[in-house]
Amino acid sequence: QVQLAESGGGLVQAGGSLRFSCAASGGTFSTYGMGWFRQAPGKEREFVAAISRRGGTRYYADSVKGRFTISRDNAKNTVYLEMNSLKPEDTAVYYCAASRLVVTADSDKYNYWGQGTQVTVSS
Repeated sequence: QVQLAESGGGLVQAGGSLRFSCAASGGTFSTYGMGWFRQAPGKEREFVAAISRRGGTRYYADSVKGRFTISRDNAKNTVYLEMNSLKPEDTAVYYCAASRLVVTADSDKYNYWGQGTQVTVSS
């Protein structure tokens, strides 16, 4: 019943920045751990970042540590992903996801998924 809507994708030069938003509806946002995943053409979906229900715990894939920041505003039912120092290898479709059980890098543990938003980073 929960619906997730991502926004903020686009085309950017290497070294540039983007900020994604994921707005939730149809559920109680504060009861969900939230995550971001991405999938490039011909590759498996991979974990990017996750945040706990109150935002007190955050963790990241090694490939994005120091460049990406996940945050949330439960009053706005929204989770964010700030992406800095973007690289061509960051090019992918990015997905927002919600988990009722645990905050994890395992995509199988997430119950709801957004439609995805494309990020293309040029050299």
